[in-house]
Amino acid sequence: MNKYDFDGRTAIVTGGAQGIGHAVAEELNKGGARVAIWDTDFELASKTAKELGDGSLSVKADIANWSSVEAAYRKTKDAFGRVDIAVNSAGIAGSNAPVADYPVEEFHQIVAVNLLGAFHVNKVVAADMREQNYGRIVNIASVAGKEGNPNASAYSSSKAGVIGLTKSLGKEMADCDIAVNCVTPAAARTRIFDQMSQEHIDYMLSKIPRGRFLELNEAAAMIAWLASSENSFTTGGVFDLSGGRATY
Repeated sequence: MNKYDFDGRTAIVTGGAQGIGHAVAEELNKGGARVAIWDTDFELASKTAKELGDGSLSVKADIANWSSVEAAYRKTKDAFGRVDIAVNSAGIAGSNAPVADYPVEEFHQIVAVNLLGAFHVNKVVAADMREQNYGRIVNIASVAGKEGNPNASAYSSSKAGVIGLTKSLGKEMADCDIAVNCVTPAAARTRIFDQMSQEHIDYMLSKIPRGRFLELNEAAAMIAWLASSENSFTTGGVFDLSGGRATY
């Protein structure tokens, strides 16, 4: 895997205790970044931070809650002084059901975490990134946000919103050395599968021309470049990680 220089940079990785977020936190740390792992599972986040070693921080954060995000950001800045990179990987899938039967409260919860959470994380870092004229934001959307998965309307809708948020903020910040992009992964084998039916997991696999699920290191490789200073021109972009399912 290519190694990017993150020496002197500070990164926030939401959902960094596991899954894609964990893989990204490791990759940024290898490049020399100080990494703040934001997660609702503080015990697991602390374990991950300990594994990464010096220059890492675990922060309990519920991205669906604006006050929690503000507090997590203050703790991160108090520890590291500034924030240069934000990778928003925290998210939930929810259960599988047709729209007519989908639980209203669960739909609201998924939107609160996946879309409002992304907004909160992007909002909290935006002003300081503009003031310092540097920043890299990477939002983890999903191929479901492009295509819409049946029986997953809440997840698909929330991730479509993340794509729109990324495009808007990317254009707002384009006059600075700030890049705001998102990736649209196909499914990867993480604990998020625990929230899905086997039928839905099989459906997702059947739609991937590669014939396999995404590997975490593959996601981390693309995200690391998007979070690096080498990504100096592209912003507001949507980068495919779907194994050929959606090539746009």
